[in-house]
Amino acid sequence: MEKLNNKNIELEKGKTHIVVEIIQYLHNAVVSKTIIKKITGNITATSFDAGEELEEKLSPFDNYIQIIDGTANLTINKKDYKLTKGEGIIIPAHNRHQFSAKEQFKMISTVIKSGYED
Repeated sequence: MEKLNNKNIELEKGKTHIVVEIIQYLHNAVVSKTIIKKITGNITATSFDAGEELEEKLSPFDNYIQIIDGTANLTINKKDYKLTKGEGIIIPAHNRHQFSAKEQFKMISTVIKSGYED
């Protein structure tokens, strides 16, 4: 699997875009594109080619996922979810999660880094 990452380049501010066209599919790859990156959080578009997956990870922050194309397979703390276009889910902070693609899919990920000061 190849993972391509353009996280250093945000989308141009004040310019309209079509959300599903922010990121393209690449054969045998997971591709990420930063929409906004701030100290308090970030928004990222990601595409997965069929058969690709990301290793299980643990995040210290809540992560809102919205599927914008295709169907995603997501596991959160060993519970499986099948998310289709238009569906969203919050991955709670401090929960192990993993994405896999039985078919191509695209998603928007929104991480909020504030709110954990308590």
